[in-house]
Amino acid sequence: MTSTSLFSRLQRLEDGTYVATHGAFVLQTALQPIFGEDANGDLLLAAFEGLVRARRGNDAVAPSQFFPQVDPADLPEVDSLLRTLHILNTGLLNRRSVKLFVNFHPGMFLTLQAIRHEVDRIALATREAGMKPEQIVCEITRKKNEDLKAITHFANSLRELGFKTAVDEYGAQDSDAERVAILKPEFVKFETSWVLEFMQDSTGFALLKVMVEQFMERGIQPIFEGLEELSQVELCQELGVPLMQGYVLARPEIAPTSFNRTYPEPFEHVRPQIAPARASMPSFGTGRRASSFGKRGA
Repeated sequence: MTSTSLFSRLQRLEDGTYVATHGAFVLQTALQPIFGEDANGDLLLAAFEGLVRARRGNDAVAPSQFFPQVDPADLPEVDSLLRTLHILNTGLLNRRSVKLFVNFHPGMFLTLQAIRHEVDRIALATREAGMKPEQIVCEITRKKNEDLKAITHFANSLRELGFKTAVDEYGAQDSDAERVAILKPEFVKFETSWVLEFMQDSTGFALLKVMVEQFMERGIQPIFEGLEELSQVELCQELGVPLMQGYVLARPEIAPTSFNRTYPEPFEHVRPQIAPARASMPSFGTGRRASSFGKRGA
């Protein structure tokens, strides 16, 4: 697919936002905020994750239902199209410092030439959106029988142009540490259910805290997602987790979104009704299960 044909699949609406088409489907961008913390313990809007929202006629189609209906031969095209769509819609917000996380699915671009072309498309979309390469983070998802050599080439090609990468679902597999060592990402997203296991007792919590600290020492920022309760945010603060995402903080909104009004730059701080960052931890020694990390479908 050429860049010209990719942009021909996009339509700009009267409100300025972009939508894309694939067969009978209309595809929209939904953005979910990712928050960090400043020195005062206030939550700071640090990034968005780009998510697809599909419609067929008047009916909404969940991502879990949309992708199985895409012909496997068309998946690389749709994957590329969605990244472009999310980048263009995020650019319309004109945020100077906020990053955008977009998914990249290994196995769709197997040859070095295909990977190079895809990196060029990402760069083109970034320029068209008026964003800087360092604002775009490609989130590399895990796939069975993935070609680490090809993925490493993709990550290195992005890095050469100033883009960032993230390893998704860290902790779900024994090989995750190897993936991080090979891909050298700037961000790591922890797998939610795996984190839940570590929250069962004080020993697991302590190990999780050490992992967060070690990643930070290596210049890698951990991200905890799927937060659905304020107590979970408190646990993240106690762990020193630099980036947090979840429904308790902000739900995804379809572009153009209200986030510029809710968190305007440069006054982009928000203090939700949570305990101070250094609130005391709940007791783990009583046999009571710690607050769990929820996970909702994107």
